Amino acid sequence: MPRGPKKHLKRLNAPKAWMLGKMDGIWAPRPSTGPHKLRECLPLVLILRNRLKYALTMQECMSICMERLVQVDGKVRTDETYPAGFMDVISMPQSGDQFRLLYDTKGRFVLHRIKDEEASYKLCRVQKVQMTKKKIPFVVTHDGRTIRYPDPLIKVNDTVKVDVTTNKIIGHIKNEMGNLCMVSKGRNAGRVGTIGHIEKHPGSFDIVQVKDASGNVFATRMQNIFVVGEKKSQVSLPKGKGIKLSIHEERAKLQQKKKQ
Repeated sequence: MPRGPKKHLKRLNAPKAWMLGKMDGIWAPRPSTGPHKLRECLPLVLILRNRLKYALTMQECMSICMERLVQVDGKVRTDETYPAGFMDVISMPQSGDQFRLLYDTKGRFVLHRIKDEEASYKLCRVQKVQMTKKKIPFVVTHDGRTIRYPDPLIKVNDTVKVDVTTNKIIGHIKNEMGNLCMVSKGRNAGRVGTIGHIEKHPGSFDIVQVKDASGNVFATRMQNIFVVGEKKSQVSLPKGKGIKLSIHEERAKLQQKKKQ
């Protein structure tokens, strides 16, 4: 039997959200252990090589990272397989690029270009609210941050606005009816809408009804909901603004493009 953690990942087993070609070799880059889970992250190699085309090979990606040219949430990351995840800010000061990692309406990762002002903060979902042994309150966020002395109004499932440079909370949004949310997991990942009715199921999964801007209503689990604003989103949204088109609408849109 092999011992220790797995060190390889086959291309066919890699998450579909990475959009790797199945004929491009046997292996895929296995993300390092880090703040995001293996199937909910995008390693820096894929960002530099497959998305931005700044490198042709993994070796070139290693050189770029080792020259300390890539930052995630304001911190230099030299590991080419570092797992960047949902809402992370990826910046490259030398090329002037700044992106936020979001999902499109088909649940695939999108590098959404942002301005300097927006790159200074990120939204984090609160996973835990606890006390230490010495009675210091703290919250744990979806990206593995531990922030001490939060506002007592902050509860689990709420969203906090975190300053990337100081790691301090500069605002928070409640998870309640009428607020704007983005679905971060599941079949509806990437869709944006307002939170409607919340069904409580003690001992099972709470279900949330969400209504998007075009009036479509869908349901998802509470742990898939990521609140992004009250009436208006506090982060800029990618193309499509989180509204999922039906196959007929997509076809009509394509035909319109062809006519032009």
